[in-house]
Amino acid sequence: MAKLMIRVRSRDGLERVTIDTPHATIAQLKSEIEAQLRVPVQSQTLSANQNLLLAKTLDDIARFTDMSNPHAPLSSLNIAHGSIVYLAYDGERTVAGPAFHPAGSFGRKMTMDDLIAKQMRVSRQEDPHCELVSFDRDAANAFQHYVNETLAFAVKRGGFMYGTVSPEGKVEVDFIYEPPQQGTEDKLLLLRDPDEEKIVDAIAIGLGMRKVGFIFTQSVTQDKKDYTMSNSEVLQAAELHGEGELKEWVTAMVKLEVNEDGGADVHFEAFQMSDICIRLFKEGWFETEGTEDLDPKLSRMKKDVVVGVKDTKEVDNDFFLVVVKIADHQGPLSSAFPIENRNVPVTMRALKNHFDRTKSVPFVKRISDFHLMLLLGRFLDINADVPALAECVQTQTPVPEGYQLLIESMASAS
Repeated sequence: MAKLMIRVRSRDGLERVTIDTPHATIAQLKSEIEAQLRVPVQSQTLSANQNLLLAKTLDDIARFTDMSNPHAPLSSLNIAHGSIVYLAYDGERTVAGPAFHPAGSFGRKMTMDDLIAKQMRVSRQEDPHCELVSFDRDAANAFQHYVNETLAFAVKRGGFMYGTVSPEGKVEVDFIYEPPQQGTEDKLLLLRDPDEEKIVDAIAIGLGMRKVGFIFTQSVTQDKKDYTMSNSEVLQAAELHGEGELKEWVTAMVKLEVNEDGGADVHFEAFQMSDICIRLFKEGWFETEGTEDLDPKLSRMKKDVVVGVKDTKEVDNDFFLVVVKIADHQGPLSSAFPIENRNVPVTMRALKNHFDRTKSVPFVKRISDFHLMLLLGRFLDINADVPALAECVQTQTPVPEGYQLLIESMASAS
């Protein structure tokens, strides 16, 4: 007696079902799918339309009704020996041993996640979105001087860079804000203060600036390691880049390098984290726990990615870095005022000393320092006073007398 072989494509691949009669109905096909492929009849939705496999919800699946009449003969739907029908089902299959032979190149276990992983290629990104990063000399010097002279590059230090971005993608860094933090030889823990960061952002808005990147140092012990950035540095940089929501976002690194004379030079490098790095971070591919045993120059993924022609869970961090050219400039702000969140707390005494030292300078120039404005911002209205003062600094116009008297009285009261 002639048998009927029907090919069934589901989320598990392409499989075959054999029916003993060539004049089978839809009900008979469903019962053979249950017997041979272990999908219960009540869970099955069949259709001759391949779009069934793209349906996401039960409501979507219910719209496929071309094979819903159990009594209809397959021949009435032009389904014959060798035809393909499409199967959607809810729940899991119980597959009993060798009775089930998946066909197709992937077999039963290839999930959508596995398919996506097969297509997640990690390759080097040649061109950054940021054409160049230029550092205000005073701001860069104030940061590196503290790390070099006070911390002796023994522990890590970090800060957020603020400035402007030109239409051509040039980033100018005009001040660096150093949040509360704890640094060790190879880890940097940012103890971020949302209230303080609101003041920082209000100052930046008044100055016509925005957050443009993250700067951190490598400790002197890291210089002996064989990597540009460690996996924990890549994770931190990717997180902050993703949070920054700026395609020109820059990650800058400061370290000591031994020169030809055996002395040490402070060295700045700038990168962007690649687009694929940010995507992998945002989609949760990076393994963040239990990586202590991992070579620090590698980042571990939760699933395989393709690097070159190889499937791997471990990616060399250099694949994630896009080099950015560095320049310097003289920006509109000074960086002479004591800097926040360092070893010595900044008090109003610093404000008095600063005003005593700068008596001969126009008032707007005296307050043209981000770190000074941050101290004032703790005592002023963040929505009105802080942006107004910052705008005077940006335009270098005289500070209204009321503000001037208030600030001078704050200084003299200490």
